[in-house]
Amino acid sequence: MALRNAVMAALLDGEASGYDLAKGFDASLANFWTATPQQLYRELDRMEREGLVTARVVRQERRPDKRVFSLTESGHAALRVYTAEPDGRPTAIRDGLLVKVQCADMGDITAVHAQIAERVEWAQAKLARYERLRERLLQGRDEDEFFSQAHRVGPYLTLLRGIAFEEENIRWGKTAQRVLEARAKASAI
Repeated sequence: MALRNAVMAALLDGEASGYDLAKGFDASLANFWTATPQQLYRELDRMEREGLVTARVVRQERRPDKRVFSLTESGHAALRVYTAEPDGRPTAIRDGLLVKVQCADMGDITAVHAQIAERVEWAQAKLARYERLRERLLQGRDEDEFFSQAHRVGPYLTLLRGIAFEEENIRWGKTAQRVLEARAKASAI
């Protein structure tokens, strides 16, 4: 998947500045796609040249003017084509921490344990953000009501995947911590 597809998906909610998109990526797309603000701005410029998005300048009184972007008809057509294409193989996990866990028995178990603890803390913080976003999306409705009333369900479904991912990171991390603690104690005897 190209960054442009994630940008176009984000613009389905309406026009946004590069800054708004960067914040949105952090809040709603971070569970499946990450990009730096610089990458976003470069991609928006390319997409504008290619006619996938259009930009307009919004004048601001106390801050510099900003450009806001919206999808063009060509952008909508590109998204339709993209969603129809087969996605290929699922993404493989590439995680340096897992390599460290793989060889923790021969390395510094205490250091690996601490890194797992830090990862669990990150996952808990991310999960808390996702849960707040979920509450905002639901607006007091249960999921059945939301699905029957919402204009778009894709953002909620991807959010559910992000929630499940972080819940699993926490579950695995706590299990790994328990096992490594027991291993460290046993080797200290």
